[in-house]
Amino acid sequence: MQILRELGELGSVTATAEALLMTPSAISQQLRLLQRSIPVPLTERDGRRLVLTDAGQALASAAIEVETALARARHTIEEFVDRPDAGVSVAAFHSAAAAFFPLLLLAQAGPGRPQLSLADEDVAQDHFPRLTRDYDLVLAHRLDQAPPWPTTVTASTLLREPLDIALPADHPLAAKRRLTPRDVADQPWITVHDGFPLMATIDAIATAANRRLNIVHRINEFAVVAEAVAAGGGLALMPRWTTRPHPALILRPLSGVHTRRHIDVLHRPERAARRAVRTVLTELHHAAATVQSRDVGAGAHAHETLAVDA
Repeated sequence: MQILRELGELGSVTATAEALLMTPSAISQQLRLLQRSIPVPLTERDGRRLVLTDAGQALASAAIEVETALARARHTIEEFVDRPDAGVSVAAFHSAAAAFFPLLLLAQAGPGRPQLSLADEDVAQDHFPRLTRDYDLVLAHRLDQAPPWPTTVTASTLLREPLDIALPADHPLAAKRRLTPRDVADQPWITVHDGFPLMATIDAIATAANRRLNIVHRINEFAVVAEAVAAGGGLALMPRWTTRPHPALILRPLSGVHTRRHIDVLHRPERAARRAVRTVLTELHHAAATVQSRDVGAGAHAHETLAVDA
């Protein structure tokens, strides 16, 4: 059942074998054994790939419930479910890590609290669900209009964060309180690499302005992006709350294009059977409220100042 679930997610016997630390031949043998007890085909060939049939997909979905039940039973027997100080691994993309990790560490300090293991994972959007195999909780981001996460993971939203245009404080466009796609379309741009969520907004800006943007730099780390913008390297999209203010930059909202991202926390359903994981999950939601309230206050003050200057 676990092999079937992983095959449905990863799409190949080789990838499934690597994920489960097995050989491809062992994977194939286990699938044949499972097939003997099922009256309809579970897999079929799609070119050179082995993929799940509709029946296989249905059984793979049922495997989630089976694994959840087994996880609960196993942890209950081992008295691990209720351990408040058990280890919890958390992965996050860079800007979320910078905003959330310090708050988590402060909240979980002291005896009797979950033992955190933190990691940064800067991956393309469709790779975030795969990280839930290796981590208890994964902070991922997607744009407002993007498809939801796959049903193989449980997802809850921590923040719905606006994306603003970052530009040097002395830039001619800084006099405007709000920008449009036509305002920014002729400027040089600093963007993330292809496959990362913000690129869909960059494409939407180009479509709204009816011209191709001049992308001169590709940088994923927002702290580096901020320095490049400050040095005159171009404009960039920047998250409003999860990036640190830069003294030489200002942020301006953009009209006419959906510019907001979800910061979601993903996990496999069975992981939440553990008390320590649930504790950290709750603390992530508290941290999200802190991030938003702290930075909204700072942002409101900045907008008042900018309005007076304008």
